[in-house]
Amino acid sequence: MRFSLFSAFLATVISCNGEQLPYVTIETEKGNIIIELYPEAAPATVANFAKLIESDFYDGVVFHRFVPGFVIQGGDPQGTGRGGPGWTIPGEFQNPDLREKMPIHEKGVVAMARTQNPDSAGSQFYICVSSDPTPYAHLNGSYTTFGKVIEGMDVVDALREGDVMERVAIENYQEE
Repeated sequence: MRFSLFSAFLATVISCNGEQLPYVTIETEKGNIIIELYPEAAPATVANFAKLIESDFYDGVVFHRFVPGFVIQGGDPQGTGRGGPGWTIPGEFQNPDLREKMPIHEKGVVAMARTQNPDSAGSQFYICVSSDPTPYAHLNGSYTTFGKVIEGMDVVDALREGDVMERVAIENYQEE
């Protein structure tokens, strides 16, 4: 399955204000993952993610961390969990107006990984894999959530450390 099979479906993904939401396709050997992005909740984070995708940053990068019942994480070009793009972005969860628009951590939600420094996110992101909200309670309000898996959650569930993002593409994104 390639992008074209999902295009008709995804063209109908509409935000609450009537605009089409941008979406990302992550191709892996286990299948494709489609993530809708929420620029109204995390504009700088979505812009950064789009910039990285448009520069092919994520192509060939591995998911370097898998914690069963918690998350799958990727986006480190070194594959160690310590790398990034060479810059960081502000943690938008610190803005109460934006935080209110962000989805809470639950299965399928996508968020930026960071160090103890709230403004240390760069390229690493994680996808929540548990249906139980309990393991995520401490993350809500402390990490920028900026998207959610809308297709391919079975693929996310099958991912493990070392699986590769073969190709990552973004559609319907226009920087404001």
